[in-house]
Amino acid sequence: MIQTMQRNLSGLIASLVIAVISQVVAIFIPTLGAATIAILIGIVLGNTILKQPGLAYGTKFAESKLLEYSVMLLGATMTFQTIGKIGGGGIVLILCQMTITIVGALWLGKKLGFGESKRLLMAGGNAVCGSSAIASIAPVIEADEDDKGMIITLVNLMGTVLMLTLPWLGMGLFGGNSILKGALIGGTLQSVGQVVAAASMVNQATVQYATIFKIMRIMMLVVVVLIFGRLHQRHLATEVAQDAQISGNGSGRWLPWYVAGFLILCVINSLVNLPPIVGTVAHVISSWFEIIALAAIGLRLNLAGFLKAGKKLVLYGLGVGTLQVVSVLILIVLLLNR
Repeated sequence: MIQTMQRNLSGLIASLVIAVISQVVAIFIPTLGAATIAILIGIVLGNTILKQPGLAYGTKFAESKLLEYSVMLLGATMTFQTIGKIGGGGIVLILCQMTITIVGALWLGKKLGFGESKRLLMAGGNAVCGSSAIASIAPVIEADEDDKGMIITLVNLMGTVLMLTLPWLGMGLFGGNSILKGALIGGTLQSVGQVVAAASMVNQATVQYATIFKIMRIMMLVVVVLIFGRLHQRHLATEVAQDAQISGNGSGRWLPWYVAGFLILCVINSLVNLPPIVGTVAHVISSWFEIIALAAIGLRLNLAGFLKAGKKLVLYGLGVGTLQVVSVLILIVLLLNR
């Protein structure tokens, strides 16, 4: 019994230690962010000195359960009233941007020969909120764990590249207009951490607007999960040979418990004036859970397999990232730059 507990805990402890190290390193490299640092350290250690089967159970728990709790707790950090702060043009911009990203990611993924699972995870991860969106979508579409790990890694790496370049692009194109710079950063970058880090390179006003645009995307998470669940069901319905398997595997589950929890907390926070400490604590715990989970994903990622598909994955990431940047710039000019 003790040996079993030690085996199960070892992977979780390893993920936690990497998360702590990542938080410390992020103090000295704030532009990179603890989340990206965690997954990079995890990849390096998981494919070298921590490449032991005994860690698998604990890292799987951290990857799945902690990321689920992280998604749920995000609901306590936002309200529906926040949408009004970016105005009608901002709302239309986000809805158009998300639609273009999803359609473009699905189309490009199909052209590159990726399966449905990778395409949906890539579309959702880039359109909504990176790792959290991928974690929410994965069980609904019955995504393979390897696919989930690869896409989370790709989305985080490409997000890091955009995080370091968008602030300079925004300052060059929009000068002192914080709303437009906030729309560029908050409407494009994948994770909340990347949005805050990128906007912080500009000024505090840009941080505020970028965060609002980003929150609007996060609030669409439930809608995206429901739509992707329906798409997956239609995809399965066309595979007649698998009908017998489909009927017994619970694939009809559209809304995971943690997505429902996210929505419930968001509604409560919108209707009830909760103490600020509630949102602060939820944000801190959610961030820690996400970083620990990303460390676990790095530890579990098969680097050889990732590199084997590297050229196509990099092309996929660059294609979707370019589409996002170009489309948001066009939308900013059409809807906000007046």
